[in-house]
Amino acid sequence: MVKQAPHLIQISTNDPLPDPQSAWGHDTLAPGLLAIGGGLSVGRLIQAYSQGCFPWYSEGQPVMWWCTDPRMVLKVNNFRLHRSLRQTIRRLLKSQSFEIRIDKNFAQVIHACAYSNRNGQSGTWIVKDMIQAYTELHRQGHAHCVEAWIDGQLAGGLYCVSIGRAVFGESMFSNQPNGSKLALAGLIALCRAQNAHWVDCQQNTLHLSSLGATEIPKHQFLADVSQATLMDPLVWEFEPIYWEKILLRQL
Repeated sequence: MVKQAPHLIQISTNDPLPDPQSAWGHDTLAPGLLAIGGGLSVGRLIQAYSQGCFPWYSEGQPVMWWCTDPRMVLKVNNFRLHRSLRQTIRRLLKSQSFEIRIDKNFAQVIHACAYSNRNGQSGTWIVKDMIQAYTELHRQGHAHCVEAWIDGQLAGGLYCVSIGRAVFGESMFSNQPNGSKLALAGLIALCRAQNAHWVDCQQNTLHLSSLGATEIPKHQFLADVSQATLMDPLVWEFEPIYWEKILLRQL
C-alpha cells in the first residue's frame, strides 16, 4: 500500500543535499526521491555522486535528486562477456579494425546517448541542461566517455562519472550491434587494470542483469562509495595497443 507522500525537500543552489538515508521509501509514490532543486553545477554534481546520489528528471521539471534502494551495481569481476562477443573482440583486434578510445569526443557520445532511439522509450531524460552540466564536468576531469570504433566508425559508447576509484555509469548507446557492450568491455578492462571494483548502474534492467549487474542494499552501496571516492583517481589515458593487452588478458 502506498502511503501519503512524505515532505519533499526543496534546496537552493547554496544548500547541501540532505542525508541520502532520508530518501523516500518503497511505500511512497517515488521510491528513492531525495530532494528537488539546487541546480547542476560541477560542485553540486561532485557532492551528489560522492554521497551516492544522482539527478534524474524530464524536460520542464525541476532537478530531481535520487538515492535508490536497492542499487544496481556491476562488480567488475562479475562482468559477463558472452563467448560470441569475446570471439568478436578477438577477431576485430586481430584484424586491427577495432579500437577503444577514451575521452576523444565526449560531446558526440553524450548527444548520442541522449538522442539515440531506444525500444520502449519515447523521449530522453538527458535534457539539454544535463548535457551542458556533464560536459562541463568532463572539462574539469570528472566525467568521461568510452568509445568503441570499428573500421573508423563509432560503433557505440558510454559516459560516466568518476571520483576517486568510484565509477558511476550514466548511459550507453549503440550505432552497430553490440556497440555499447564493446564500450562497456573497455570500461571494465580499465577498472580491472586499476583496481576499481564496481560500476554503479543506478536502475535494474534486464540488459544490465544479463551483463552481470546485481542489486545491493543502499547502506552497502553508500559505504562502498564513501571508501572508493577517497582513493587515488583513475587514469583515463591509455595508448590503443594497451587496450588490446587489457581486453585479451583480463576479459
